[in-house]
Amino acid sequence: MGTSLPLPKYHQIYLVLREQLQEGRFADGLPGELALADQFGVARVTVRKALEQLENEGLIERAPGRGTTPRMPAAADARGAGARLTGLLENIVNMGLRTSVKVLSCETLAADDEVAAALQLAPGTPVQKAVRVRSTAQGPLSLITTHVPADLAAGFGRRELGRKPLLVLLEASGVRIGSAVQTISAQLADAATARHLDVPVGSALLAVTRLVRDEAERPVQWLHGLYRPDRYQYRMQLSRVGSIDAKLWVSTELSAQFH
Repeated sequence: MGTSLPLPKYHQIYLVLREQLQEGRFADGLPGELALADQFGVARVTVRKALEQLENEGLIERAPGRGTTPRMPAAADARGAGARLTGLLENIVNMGLRTSVKVLSCETLAADDEVAAALQLAPGTPVQKAVRVRSTAQGPLSLITTHVPADLAAGFGRRELGRKPLLVLLEASGVRIGSAVQTISAQLADAATARHLDVPVGSALLAVTRLVRDEAERPVQWLHGLYRPDRYQYRMQLSRVGSIDAKLWVSTELSAQFH
């Protein structure tokens, strides 16, 4: 129907405060509930719910008489450092190893025109289609749909996909991963996606399309992923190349942070 349901107010406040905490704005402690309620123009109970979510994730500590202070547990520190990797493919594999996965479906079917074009196959060629939900300790992170030529996926299926990242399985099958082209855009959550990612229908999601090739430039995986932006961030460090008039920037580092 084209209607978009906004995130609950408490969750919007949670997102703002979490970002500010990550930026180190509250070294001396967060404002009190009343001050935050006045700042955001909401009831105190709404602020309290946002603070409870931050506390549950180990980002703040609340104590009577001492107020609310930031707290970055060792696990969170390690996660931030470990997620900062050089190289897209290494980062993808690292995420797979450090999150849990639920395989919703895994089947071999005939490639439709879109899948066949992406993988440079003839329409109707057998491909393995897998749909998975990947999660962190805080809950669902992404809904991933992958297509792999069936001859490359002959050595693994639903059980293996529930245990190891797909790129690891491909390399174990003899595929030598060479490169990947990735596009990032935005998409609204439909009813099915909202259910899997535990978000309201109409929530904005990061949409990732990725084509992975082997060292011989053969397409070996086509992926479409939908990520919760409150639990996944993608960052690029850019360096200028050439004279200032060229205005050309190249990526020298890729990293992803997930919560």
